[in-house]
Amino acid sequence: MAACTVYSTQTLRTNISIPTSSSKTHVGFHQKQVVFYTKSNNKRINSNNRYLITCKASDSQTIVIGLAADSGCGKSTFMRRLTSVFGGAAEPPKGGNPDSNTLISDTTTVICLDDYHSLDRTGRKEKGVTALDPRANDFDLMYEQVKAIKDGISVQKPIYNHVTGLLDPPELIKPPKILVIEGLHPMYDSRVRDLLDFSIYLDISNEVKFAWKIQRDMAERGHSLESIKASIEARKPDFEAYIDPQKQYADAVIEVLPTQLIPDDNEGKILRVRLIQKEGVKYFSPVYLFDEGSTISWIPCGRKLTCSYPGIKFFYGPESYKGNEVSVVEMDGQFDRLDELIYVESHLSNLSSKFYGEVTQQMLKHADFPGSNNGTGLFQTIVGLKIRDLFEQIVASRAETPVGATKA
Repeated sequence: MAACTVYSTQTLRTNISIPTSSSKTHVGFHQKQVVFYTKSNNKRINSNNRYLITCKASDSQTIVIGLAADSGCGKSTFMRRLTSVFGGAAEPPKGGNPDSNTLISDTTTVICLDDYHSLDRTGRKEKGVTALDPRANDFDLMYEQVKAIKDGISVQKPIYNHVTGLLDPPELIKPPKILVIEGLHPMYDSRVRDLLDFSIYLDISNEVKFAWKIQRDMAERGHSLESIKASIEARKPDFEAYIDPQKQYADAVIEVLPTQLIPDDNEGKILRVRLIQKEGVKYFSPVYLFDEGSTISWIPCGRKLTCSYPGIKFFYGPESYKGNEVSVVEMDGQFDRLDELIYVESHLSNLSSKFYGEVTQQMLKHADFPGSNNGTGLFQTIVGLKIRDLFEQIVASRAETPVGATKA
């Protein structure tokens, strides 16, 4: 069987879904798309309308992952870890705009939601709004195009040029097996949020964010301390109003905080990182330490794990977060030797790894990535494995579900 969806070519909004037999067809279901004209006496359908039919097997629908975070919070590093789990290097579209924000690998396509800015840099300045403000973004187009991709339709996605601050001509995005939408607002609009099969929020505390920006902007870009503080303060109201509230909807939150192992630490080099996992999410079983549902504090330093000052401390337990029941795994401190991570990995369960030591292997593979010696890299890698497992479960479930029972 094949599932066929009829779209108006003007709006790309779904009008009707038609289950059909691939052996009995007169509109060419061997093709991906068929455009046709129709006349109808039905008052709900205008005469002489032009429609687009898309036909696909029931298990071919794109799986959509949402990743939300403020700028400079590690989204690009997370994307590289995630695409690595699925295999193949993530690269910009070949032969396209050299300033494209899109990354394509064998299985995944990552699109940056900055591409849905409705105002360029000059326009935002003239209207006195930041990129975080919903008024500077086109959520209608975002929804329509993400839905189209999820339904197997290629789209001409706009490009926001971060170099020039202008809106460039669009680029063709074909439906991948997995679409990752990353940026400021993947969970802001309820229509887009409902399209997500899984969602992640990277939550960097103000103290750590400030320390990171000082290290980057002062050392690498020559910015003054005053200008850095002013930049952070200018974004803060819109961040708190439009970005931060999205974490209540996330299936997993990676929270990065100052260490508790060093009193009054303000350097941001040693981090306490928490993986907050929502309970009851379909196809997702939270990772746990030692005993599921217990509350555990563990200091693994000793003969099997080398720890220099201030050491490493793990925590696991159930909590309530933003009105949701969650399981939390926490790591405070950093690894001296990544090859010894296998000792920690052996005590974590529900990792969704394919073989013993896969987490350690992935961490060693990307040892030069930021956060590879602490909980940010560890938990990003684990979430990547969980997304792979979720993808495989969804594909398997669709293969078992009759087409007539699938969601239109």
